[in-house]
Amino acid sequence: MLQHLHTLNGHQNPIYALANSPKKDTFFSAGNDKGVVEWSLETMSFVKVLVPVQSSVYALHRYGNLLFIAQRSGLILVFNLDEEKITATLSFHQKGVFDLKTIAYKNELISTGEDGLLAVWSLTDFSLLYHFPIIPQTVRSIALSNDEKEIALGGKDGVIRIYHSEDYSMIRELSAHKLPITALQYSPTGNYLISGSRDAQLKVWNLPQYELINSVAAHMFSIYAIAFHPTKPYFATCSQDKGIKLWGAEDFKLYKILSLEKNTQGHFHSINKLIWSEDGHYLISTGDDRQVMIWESK
Repeated sequence: MLQHLHTLNGHQNPIYALANSPKKDTFFSAGNDKGVVEWSLETMSFVKVLVPVQSSVYALHRYGNLLFIAQRSGLILVFNLDEEKITATLSFHQKGVFDLKTIAYKNELISTGEDGLLAVWSLTDFSLLYHFPIIPQTVRSIALSNDEKEIALGGKDGVIRIYHSEDYSMIRELSAHKLPITALQYSPTGNYLISGSRDAQLKVWNLPQYELINSVAAHMFSIYAIAFHPTKPYFATCSQDKGIKLWGAEDFKLYKILSLEKNTQGHFHSINKLIWSEDGHYLISTGDDRQVMIWESK
């Protein structure tokens, strides 16, 4: 199912963010170092430091040939991958930006983070269109529904808030977690939203009504990422408990645990982020141990 293939070393500090590249078999990582790094899955090796940064990177988001780099300082860099240069710097947030998403049909970027504000940016000229408060605390995660019509925001207060993307009006609030929301993802089938929290629970909310249909005691500590396989009915989760777990996307059964405690290869500190390669052949994980691990999907 999943087998450790390679460990990439080079970062000197904890890593918080991963993103796929438009180039085949290439991806990016960033964190508490002074740059965004490009890696090759073909050669399993470091390619280059893509761009230097002035503060820790909390999130990476790629849209077409643009890589958005969200920093602890509150700044968001827009890096053009074709021209290999920064083409804009988005300045509004006064505290760290934790997540970013693009709404293609509106040609907009949305960002949120430690200030509890949602900012909406134009992808045409990168101007700030508007902003509004969500909560007076951190909003850590954003998920966008498959049709891009609904936005889910996960707050430090343990509440998930659902908004219309068209006018950013609120649809409903979902309260089931006891601690801050740390991960959100809509299923590729469009049937449900899944949430992860510092309470180590996964909650499954069916669509379109967002009724709670499943609760899973998934990890020992905070769940930091949820990543659905691009073609197969599985999703992976990672946690502060240093473990990666592979779940059935239809039956929510646990199929695989990757952890040093289970005598497999694994990370030895908190795992902060994981993504699938775009072809689904690899799962990529990273965290506080400064390592990037490549797992082969068979």
